[in-house]
Amino acid sequence: MSPPPLHLAVVWHMHQPHYKDLVTGRYVLPWTRLHGTKDYYDMVKVLEQYPRVRQTVNVVPSLAQQIIEYAEGKAEDEYQNLTLKNPAELTVDDKVRLLTTFFYAAHDTMVRPHARYSDLLTKRGAGDDPHHLARVASYFTDQDFVDLQVWFNLAWCDPLFHRTDPVIRALLEKGRDYSAEDKHALVERHQVIMGMILPEYRAAQERGQVELTTTPFYHPILPLLCDTEVAREAMPHHPLPGRFVHPEDAAEQIRRAVAFHTDTFGRAPRGMWPSEGSVSEAILPLVAGAGIQWIATDQGILAESHTREPTTAGDHFRPYLLERDGGTRLSIVFRDQRLSDRIGFHYARMEPEAAAEDFITSLHRIRAGVDGNGRPPLVSVILDGENCWEYYSGDGHDFLNALYRRLSDDPDIVCTTVSDHLDGHPASDRLPRLFAGSWINRDFEIWIGRDEDNQAWEHLGAAREALAACTNNPGHGVPADKLALAWEELYVAEGSDWCWWYGGQHAGMLVAFDQLFRRHLMNIYELIGQPVPEALHVPILRQVKEATPTRREAALITPTIDGRVESYFEWLAAGLLEQGGGGGAMHAGDRAIVAVHYGFDHDHLYLRLDFGPDVRPEWVRTLNFTVGVLAPVEGRVTFRPGPEGCIATLQRPTGDGEWSDSPFEGCCAFAEVLEIAMPFAPMGWKPGDEVRLFVRVLEDGAELERWPGQGYLAVTLPDRDYEAHHWVV
Repeated sequence: MSPPPLHLAVVWHMHQPHYKDLVTGRYVLPWTRLHGTKDYYDMVKVLEQYPRVRQTVNVVPSLAQQIIEYAEGKAEDEYQNLTLKNPAELTVDDKVRLLTTFFYAAHDTMVRPHARYSDLLTKRGAGDDPHHLARVASYFTDQDFVDLQVWFNLAWCDPLFHRTDPVIRALLEKGRDYSAEDKHALVERHQVIMGMILPEYRAAQERGQVELTTTPFYHPILPLLCDTEVAREAMPHHPLPGRFVHPEDAAEQIRRAVAFHTDTFGRAPRGMWPSEGSVSEAILPLVAGAGIQWIATDQGILAESHTREPTTAGDHFRPYLLERDGGTRLSIVFRDQRLSDRIGFHYARMEPEAAAEDFITSLHRIRAGVDGNGRPPLVSVILDGENCWEYYSGDGHDFLNALYRRLSDDPDIVCTTVSDHLDGHPASDRLPRLFAGSWINRDFEIWIGRDEDNQAWEHLGAAREALAACTNNPGHGVPADKLALAWEELYVAEGSDWCWWYGGQHAGMLVAFDQLFRRHLMNIYELIGQPVPEALHVPILRQVKEATPTRREAALITPTIDGRVESYFEWLAAGLLEQGGGGGAMHAGDRAIVAVHYGFDHDHLYLRLDFGPDVRPEWVRTLNFTVGVLAPVEGRVTFRPGPEGCIATLQRPTGDGEWSDSPFEGCCAFAEVLEIAMPFAPMGWKPGDEVRLFVRVLEDGAELERWPGQGYLAVTLPDRDYEAHHWVV
């Protein structure tokens, strides 16, 4: 008797981080839009050609929310603005950003196949050092930059639109010498495409070809929200941050996801892919209580969950039942690692027909080798629905069509949704224990347990504590809309994506993610009217924490604090921080400050801020300046160079989220430059201390610039033997 047909449940997980700063309303990064124009629509649209291919599509609510805003013209990202900028108005900083970020595409499959785009890449060269690119920018003509602006956005359009969209097809055929009108037309087409995505998903659901499922709203790691100590189950020896225990946040992320999904797609989700396949016992009643009927995770979690008998090769090819006290009842399916990873990481290097054949052969091998006692084996293939395709030729279209043709013609393979399989073959094998872990290495090490990750959790916990204290104080005086927005910022910051980039396991757009995570937390404090902790102004990323000065200090100095450089020798031995050497700016016209000098004698630390030649003194006197001090004693000196002289205040944290003001015992002055003298003793410093500081420039409360651009400047204060150790002829 031949075995029953194999059931194949493919689950495409559609997700992008939440790139929007909720306070400013600006999208910092463009990847929701660009994956929307390249991946999300065609992944479902292609199924119309293959009615026997049925699949599950998991849509993260925060992704769908961003797609809706783009479709309605309410989203505007910084890359869009850079695309539409007239080349004659581009600063050197703008040009460096274009030469860096507008080649963010897989070069072999998205850049080099297009002659003009490839030529621009060759002209730019392989290096991405900002100083190198500032020099290269001088060789790019205005037309070069316009063509680059178009090609970046054009390369991120799906091949489906290359064939079917008249505007995109015409731009491809034109190839070069684009105009401002071409740029605007392309950006408008992006908005149209974004508006096509979710209606297509709903249509596929209505014809029964796709099951739509969800994930907790902002993609948090649910087990860690419930209790970060759960990480010790898989990582007993890792140092963990201060304990974060907020199952109520996990429940809220789930509740919001179900409500949003139901409203958006017209049906409540039956299934859920917990973010990153992360599960634990604590999340089960929260998920089941929200009406979810099944969840999924990786086969490695099943192996760890079996406490008495070792798993066999076919154990993960069937659903299991999770029944717990209190009425919790969920089904769970387990991701097949090999086939999921073959699509995600390996088939891009194979010929499409050969890759499809390998997949089908693997399914037949599983069918022949698994004894399901008359039940069809369920193979769950679960992976990201967007990230792998840029490494496939033709954006994966050739592979998917080859695969779907074979699946459609194979009588021994039934493509199903997870819910349909469970309806026909309910889970009966009980799983009494669910190991706490994720789809990555069966643990949570990507998100917790390393220095950077732990620091992020500490910042998150502190912000939540401040927000909860404000919320629970009847006399807080914070308007209801601001308080609600602060909670929304917290839920965004609980997402998994921020810690994904910390800890040294991943590389890429690290600085931008670090900045955005800290901005979400800063927004919380600002919305509830509390001072932002100085530590949030410093990157969590180790590699950008300590700035390298252009020139280090060489000897003691004691300048006269009068706002003028009285002689060449007054600051000669000082250290120097210049643009590009930590200031973050690449062009004098882009910033008020062009250089920061620093130095010390045995009693004072001195700073001198130099301004650009076009900066008017009247404007400087309207600005506020802050010297933030992170160590050895946290504090900050705020000052303003007004018409009657500098007014300065020393502020220190009180420990309850507030800052206390005290008179500043140093001095500052502004005339041609801004000079500051900070005495050691009143600041709480002593010889030999390492002082970590940075300078912020603010206008009407908004930060204009920061020195260094990332991290802090570390200055070791001199001891009494300093001259002997640094004496030179």
